[in-house]
Amino acid sequence: MSRAEPVAAPRSALRARRRAVGSERWFVLGAAGLALVVALPILSLGWIAVSGSGGDWAHLLRTVLPDATRTTALLMLGVALTTGLLGTLLAWIVTGFDFPGRRVFAWALVLPLAVPTYIAAYCFNELLHYVGPVQTGLRALMGYRTRAEYSFPEIRSLGGAILILSSVLYPYVYLATRAVFLMQGRRMAEVARTLGAGPLRLFATILLPLARPAIAVGVSLALMEVVNDIGAVEFLGVQTLTFAVYSTWLNRGDLQGATQIALLMLTVIVALVWLERFARRRQGFTAGRGGMAPPPLVRLRGPAALGAFTLCFLPLASGFGVPLFILSRYALSRLGDVADPALWRALWHTVLVAGASACLVVGASFLVTYGLRLRRSRSLAALARLGSLGYAVPGTVLAIGLLVPLAAFDNALDAWMRAWFGVSTGLLLSGSGLAIVLACTARFTAMGHGTLESGFAKLSPHLDMAARTLGRGPGSVLATILLPLMRPAVLTGFLLVFVDAAKELSATILLRPFDFDTLATHVYAQASRAAFEDGAIAALLIVLVGITPVLLLTRALLKNEQDLRR
Repeated sequence: MSRAEPVAAPRSALRARRRAVGSERWFVLGAAGLALVVALPILSLGWIAVSGSGGDWAHLLRTVLPDATRTTALLMLGVALTTGLLGTLLAWIVTGFDFPGRRVFAWALVLPLAVPTYIAAYCFNELLHYVGPVQTGLRALMGYRTRAEYSFPEIRSLGGAILILSSVLYPYVYLATRAVFLMQGRRMAEVARTLGAGPLRLFATILLPLARPAIAVGVSLALMEVVNDIGAVEFLGVQTLTFAVYSTWLNRGDLQGATQIALLMLTVIVALVWLERFARRRQGFTAGRGGMAPPPLVRLRGPAALGAFTLCFLPLASGFGVPLFILSRYALSRLGDVADPALWRALWHTVLVAGASACLVVGASFLVTYGLRLRRSRSLAALARLGSLGYAVPGTVLAIGLLVPLAAFDNALDAWMRAWFGVSTGLLLSGSGLAIVLACTARFTAMGHGTLESGFAKLSPHLDMAARTLGRGPGSVLATILLPLMRPAVLTGFLLVFVDAAKELSATILLRPFDFDTLATHVYAQASRAAFEDGAIAALLIVLVGITPVLLLTRALLKNEQDLRR
């Protein structure tokens, strides 16, 4: 019997190992299934487009696509140049120079991210309209009586759209570029200055080339928002491809034609993402331990300090000050609207949709990232990347991709229930707010996946190995060890998805059932009937909700700068 005892332990360990492998397999299969479900709208889009007739495509190619494609290309080019230049310049000024107000601008320049593009468009129009405060003040100051007596730029134009979108999207470039400037070593700056390089030459020859990957990332994120936008471009009269999808589907009743345009947009977006990653595939820069401190601040005085202050103040005033001023002005004059039941219903629907979307995104992303942590499978990684592509897909495209499979499921279920029980279930998915939740889940999964992936990357795999040697399975390791350590990443991912889902408009417009308004669609409806001021309180609520993650982001940014400068 003494010789049998050493054999019993290995057998029990082997059985535990088999149970762990089986549990691990279920985690991996579940992660693959969730990634496939998230990727369903994209796969459905391709199927719908292929099933369309060639005649629809020929008609669109002759009448819709040339102008829409040209307008979209010009809009993207204008926003790319403006946000790239403005975001990089602001990051350099705040990081490299000391002037009055620098510490405030360092975090305040991120605030325009809290303003959705469509709200910015409405507010700029109210400010610069003929009866708005700017033109009214100009006529009073100059003594003009009619519009024909003076010239004023038209905000509802392609140029106006570039200005408005850039004013709220430049923080993408600012954040990415400023992080790089902070991490560029003090030694680089000191060596360059000993060779006679001034601040401008240092920026042009050293800092700017090092920051090109970050600039490319920031510009790509801004362009994804441009392609996704529907509220601002429609209000400003700019006929982009996104608007063409919306108009072809709803105004012309041509779903297949809209799908074909959406597939073209998806192809362009995927190509842009691939080109951006390909362009920076070999660009990597490191700094030694002593070189991580940012370059010392250069003190500005006199006109130089005034110029730096003005350059930082104008984008902040444009991207955040103007919307806050207009919304506060209208909200104060319509405090009675707070008691409007429609506003509270829209708020409840917004919280419901955003909360459900955030829970689904965090849960799905957690399972997928943990599945990848358990097993480095190429197929699972490919499915995860396909599911994460949703952030690069415009909301209108996702809405079309979801419509057909949801409608097919509803029709099949209704037919089955009628045949067996004589009961009609109606449109359970496509006729409810759940369709919006699924669209937001597919669109923002990349955000949750990236946040949780970063959180898991900070946890050593030795934690899992040590727990496994003590007989813990994957589920037990996840519940008792990893999940408590991942709580900050989970909360961050939940908050980011919640806020973006609360602001989502393009997919919500197309998928919402009758009498189902969110705050975004409530504002859109009021602006569509030329009564934006009636939706000011709802718009202000959206902006206030958006400020929360922005403040958390700026707090982390300032803490990181303080740590690097020590």
